[in-house]
Amino acid sequence: MKKSAIWMLAGVMAFAFIGLLILQVQYIATITKTNNEQFVSNVRRCLENVSREIEREEVKATMEYFSIALGTDFMRIQNQTIIVDTSGVYQSFSRREFQYSRAPQSTPPQRSPDNRKPAIIEASEKYQKEYNNRYFRLKAIQEDVTNFLLYNAPQMPVDQRIDFIDLNNLVAAEFANNGLNLPFVLWVINNYGEAVYQNVPVTKKPPGSKILTQVLFPNDPISKLNYVKVYFPTRNDYWSESVSYLVPSIAFSLILLVTFTITIFIIFRQKKLSEMKTDFVNNMTHELKTPVSTISIAAQMMKDTDISKSPDLFRHISTVINDETKRLGFLVEKVLQMSLFENQKATLKLKELDINDLIANVANIFNIKVEKSGGTLDIDLEADHSAIYADEMHITNMLFNLMDNAVKYRRETVPLRLVVRTRNEGEKVLIAVEDNGIGIKKENLKKVFDRFYRVPTGNIHNVKGFGLGLAYVRKVAEDHHGSIRAENGSGNIGTTFIISLPTI
Repeated sequence: MKKSAIWMLAGVMAFAFIGLLILQVQYIATITKTNNEQFVSNVRRCLENVSREIEREEVKATMEYFSIALGTDFMRIQNQTIIVDTSGVYQSFSRREFQYSRAPQSTPPQRSPDNRKPAIIEASEKYQKEYNNRYFRLKAIQEDVTNFLLYNAPQMPVDQRIDFIDLNNLVAAEFANNGLNLPFVLWVINNYGEAVYQNVPVTKKPPGSKILTQVLFPNDPISKLNYVKVYFPTRNDYWSESVSYLVPSIAFSLILLVTFTITIFIIFRQKKLSEMKTDFVNNMTHELKTPVSTISIAAQMMKDTDISKSPDLFRHISTVINDETKRLGFLVEKVLQMSLFENQKATLKLKELDINDLIANVANIFNIKVEKSGGTLDIDLEADHSAIYADEMHITNMLFNLMDNAVKYRRETVPLRLVVRTRNEGEKVLIAVEDNGIGIKKENLKKVFDRFYRVPTGNIHNVKGFGLGLAYVRKVAEDHHGSIRAENGSGNIGTTFIISLPTI
């Protein structure tokens, strides 16, 4: 896949995710606003119900008071309704649906010989007169109650009109019936703006925008109005519970974002790795062709009978074949090193080793190659605790790789100086391989341990390689539960590789 196609795919995915995120934010904002409005509406409706109930209780108590004061059983009277029509016909309807009426007759009633009214007419007139009296008495009571509620009640202090404990219980019951099971702070404010009651103390002054207010007696004059105010300290918890289902949505969005980021990163990394592998295969093919073709030519030359007559030429061809065979073996070894990375962990044959002794042996063998290049190799073995569990072959190859890099990347105008040191740091032994070669730029220090990575040198390719040596070194160090890092030398001259391995 081309890099432009990957960037286009990343752009589409980013656009889709940002659009999804914007929609979710708008949805959450809408849900929050709707829930807040619904909450306020529910609270206001509850407070209006409480206000009406308080007003009804006051009317009821006043009527009972006047009923008792006037000697009338008002509670019994109010169960009946007296209706007076314009024709002068009185009708009385009770809850038992008894009906008594008088209608005009087409012919006058016949009088008895003694000029007395019929008994039924006398009973009806008596019943109507009794109800008339009761009606006007009830009307007088109602007028007294109305006048009292209009003129006298508003002048009374609010604490004489309401029982605050009953008010608090009524508000709590109304909230509970409407699903608002939240702790609340209740204030009663008199017509002077003073708080005459508070159900629970508050340590922090609540914001004014969070306090809801309701008039207690709406029919009172404006100057005599009393109020009830309510504040919910845990209102945010109520909102959180109502939108708790949004938490999985947010979590899945974050997972999607992380997955998207990791996917794009892996795609670019795999593309880079694929390009490196392609370069490796091309480079390896070229490198393998050279010794194979050289050996093939030398083998054909040895078939010539004249070659056997010239011992020097025969010896030269044999040397070429031997050198190219070693070179071919070295390339095969690089391929085998590459296969080491295909497994999560290499199979190591661990045994107890003394790292000081191992370094001394490797230095003794490698010193010939260093001297041949005109350099010097020194060892400084300061580690007192140098016993480790390690695979001797891989540790030896690791040291050879680091020393070989020092020889390959030396400066032509300056004699090579290679130093290998050991020292202890806690329960670890540190192995430092230091040279005075061409060095590595700071931005490339962390990349040199990546597979197939080679430090850029422009158009100059004096040193052949595949970018596997240092990756192999890090792999071996990590498989031995250790680590490796690279540092620039003083003045950006030379490089120091420091390996850390656990001691026994």
